[in-house]
Amino acid sequence: MYDKLRESLKIPQSRLDAINAVLMNPDSRAVNDFLKVVAKYGTPEEINRKAAEAGKAANLLARVKAAKPEYLDDLNWLREQRDKGAFVKVADYRKGVLGAKADSTVFADGSAVTLEVSALQYFPWLIAAAKRAIKDKTLMPGRWIKVRNMKEQEADGDLAAIAAGMDIIGASYVETLDTKGTDGSNIHLGGPATITGYFGGIGEPNHYPLKWVDEFLYYYTNYGVKQVLVINPGTVLVSYMLYKLGIDIEFKISVFMGNDNPYAGLWTIMAAKLFSRDDGSTPLIGFNWSNSINNETMEISAQFRKDFGFEHNIRFEHHITETFKSIVLQPYNRRDELVQVARSVANISAKHEGGDPEIDGARPHPSDILDYFREKAEVISSGEWDAMQTNFLDKFDACNRTAKALTENGLSFVAAANLHK
Repeated sequence: MYDKLRESLKIPQSRLDAINAVLMNPDSRAVNDFLKVVAKYGTPEEINRKAAEAGKAANLLARVKAAKPEYLDDLNWLREQRDKGAFVKVADYRKGVLGAKADSTVFADGSAVTLEVSALQYFPWLIAAAKRAIKDKTLMPGRWIKVRNMKEQEADGDLAAIAAGMDIIGASYVETLDTKGTDGSNIHLGGPATITGYFGGIGEPNHYPLKWVDEFLYYYTNYGVKQVLVINPGTVLVSYMLYKLGIDIEFKISVFMGNDNPYAGLWTIMAAKLFSRDDGSTPLIGFNWSNSINNETMEISAQFRKDFGFEHNIRFEHHITETFKSIVLQPYNRRDELVQVARSVANISAKHEGGDPEIDGARPHPSDILDYFREKAEVISSGEWDAMQTNFLDKFDACNRTAKALTENGLSFVAAANLHK
């Protein structure tokens, strides 16, 4: 009954030709300025070669040795624990949860939920989580998010150490670059007195998308950092453009982008298709929905994600828990909803940004999203280092409660691949 109306939505080839005409215009300042930044680092082939070399374990360890040699003992310990099989295997974990029933349960491995924790701010926290996982026979997540000043962690060795740690455990991780709204990019915004100004987006005004590209290419070619967070439509577009050039960037869209309905998702994934490579791939590997979405939003969006050929490429990343302070009304816990939607929607990541609220909220120092933006020296001098590590481990425990709930319902998960197989 809607066929005639539907036909009106078809995009003529001439519209696509017009887009290409803009992109191919040799006088386009937007495109030329972008290409100029890329050219500083070489051709796409040269850039990828530099990144591959920088990301090799031996080169990362050399950087750790130069910046923080004491971390090498922890990395060696982590590798030894991996190699001797100290971490629980998936089959044994399932038996620990289900008992004998695990042997007869057919788990939905085809739609496994990726276990995710945010934010892994400091390398010692990774080691603390690994020790807890060994002791309690729990799981190290398959995905970790970082939201920490890049220059600070480069200087103190955490950048290279965590990258090396991720290589050891077989997990993906995401960096948040310093070029973002909290870097003073919008000179007219400050604190609560200007809060309404943030509603239009604080992220990347004026030349900042180019500055973001420059920063990404620095960490990509020097540390092999491949996956980064984006918070602004401009950085989404330049990420698509980098990938179309042949640079092997991967990115995830932040919850702060505010994608809270299927039409926002359709717009973003439509652009992913426009800038996909000839092999059909896209650099958009993580799509973080707003905290306000319901399961139906993911179900509707999963249909066009699949129609575009991105079901296995674009992961829907969904907050199961959030920091107790400064981001959502509490209590916030979407675990039960995840168990329901994971039955029908593939390729979901269960992100844990806070502990379970009844635990997190009872802490003397509940988790706070604003802690992500504090300098390490200030955290230590405040005496809150241990409290913030406790917050992190609460998130780790919440992630493992989700793994348990999935297992109890015959659903599968993605944990650190080198540890739990």
